[in-house]
Amino acid sequence: MTKVDSKTRVEAAIKATPAATQSSVTLSCRNIWKLFGHGADAFLARNPEPSDEQLANTGLIRAVRDVSIDVRRAEIFVIMGLSGSGKSTLVRCMSRLVEPSHGEIIFQGDDLLRKTERELIDIRRHKMGMVFQHFALLPHLTVLDNVAFPLTVQGVARATRERRAREIIELVGLKDREFHFPRQLSGGQQQRVGIARSLAVEPEIWFLDEPFSALDPLIRREMQDEFMRLQAMLHKTIVFITHDFDEAIRLADRIAIMKDGSVIQIGTPEELVINPATTYVAEFTRDVQRAKVVSARTLMDEASPDASYAGRVAAQARVASFAADIVGADRPFAVVDETGAVLGSIAPQKVVDLLAGRAAR
Repeated sequence: MTKVDSKTRVEAAIKATPAATQSSVTLSCRNIWKLFGHGADAFLARNPEPSDEQLANTGLIRAVRDVSIDVRRAEIFVIMGLSGSGKSTLVRCMSRLVEPSHGEIIFQGDDLLRKTERELIDIRRHKMGMVFQHFALLPHLTVLDNVAFPLTVQGVARATRERRAREIIELVGLKDREFHFPRQLSGGQQQRVGIARSLAVEPEIWFLDEPFSALDPLIRREMQDEFMRLQAMLHKTIVFITHDFDEAIRLADRIAIMKDGSVIQIGTPEELVINPATTYVAEFTRDVQRAKVVSARTLMDEASPDASYAGRVAAQARVASFAADIVGADRPFAVVDETGAVLGSIAPQKVVDLLAGRAAR
């Protein structure tokens, strides 16, 4: 896919977002570039859309290339790609921990690139939570003091910050460990402390950069479960970075796939698996267990008015959740909406074909 094709596809996806959803956008990136090297900003000012050849001739390092995305309120927006794709740099640009070379970052209606350093510090302290791969806990502080630390920086009174810290510690499942030190905790427990610390300020947007990648597989899955439990309770706007597609499809409402600093495609996990925009996206999603991603709505055929159904499944249900029941049935299942109205039907053979790796549609 050419640069123009990729940019057009991503911008079209943004424009196609319903108006009601557009109005609930928390953060927008518009034409974000980040080049590393001497004279990068001046070069982009002279060449707002440089070609690969122009970039190669300058010796500048392209980290983020002309990225435009919207992050909607209360969604988990996952950014993923291989190492060096630009995902971590992009997230750091969103909070201006890394200064973009060009573009706009609109947070709650204001361009962060126009904010002073003092204003940015205030926004980060009160409206943004950040969790990174390395826990970065303060070893000489207890769990309680680590979690309360951002509130200490804000100047919150001791009694108030400790009460808030205790609430969050209980929320992440670490009650009775308030006076433990980081060295006395497991890796998963330490990461919970990092998550609790980032939540102490009650952020309006939450950035997580591969927070579970250093954990053992079993603990990692437990932390994913914990993360989803917290999101169900708190409804945060979340930007989550991972290079693991299985983790992405488990957590994400929508996913942006990056390659060489550019966003190649944005969509739900199901959209990326069923309708990959490029061969790169198709390869990226090739080994995904489709039954975990594909919904009953996608797989259904037209309903028959006089059909006799063996069971009913919700339209948004993933095939994996009902495959065992339908494969052994002798009749189709009805696909129903939230009200119980029949939208279509799924024959057992359709599910067998999907499980066998044959056509998903």
